Amino acid sequence: MSEDSVYQEKERSQTSSLHWYALRTKSRHEKLVRDQLDRQGIEPLLPTVKRLSQWKDRKKEIEVPLFSGYCFVRFSQQEKTPVQKVTGVVEIVGSGSRPEPIPEQEIDALRRLMTSVLPYDPHPYLHEGMKVEVVRGPLQGVRGILLRKEKRHRLVLGIRVIQQAAVVEIDVNDVEAV
Repeated sequence: MSEDSVYQEKERSQTSSLHWYALRTKSRHEKLVRDQLDRQGIEPLLPTVKRLSQWKDRKKEIEVPLFSGYCFVRFSQQEKTPVQKVTGVVEIVGSGSRPEPIPEQEIDALRRLMTSVLPYDPHPYLHEGMKVEVVRGPLQGVRGILLRKEKRHRLVLGIRVIQQAAVVEIDVNDVEAV
């Protein structure tokens, strides 16, 4: 085996050992946690949404976390301790003392939502509802739960591990049952 192929194999095995996890953070520490992880070279993901905030004298559009109290991070088991020691991190979400990885497809759906031009908001996580896949449009291939609110259809994209979700309006003709 050549030196290049050994390096590529090592890089591939390191990448495959990386998984996405949800971090529960102290109140209003999500951006601080994201920035510290980024500085340490650990890949964070903090979905945000723009909100109009009003003070006595002015209004200003600010970016707030989509899921209050949570930040996502991609790391290997060797990086678990440095992640836990980041200021503002309360815990790595999981069952018991074991962190529970978030499926790559749920993170990909969130990223596609964040880069789309469609307006989105946080939404309570639903346990009932029909699972659907978007078959056309900017979210094509994304799976979620379809619900109806005031004659409009909405697609709920959930992160099961933290029981949080985001909702986006969608044409019912653009989705099919899974």
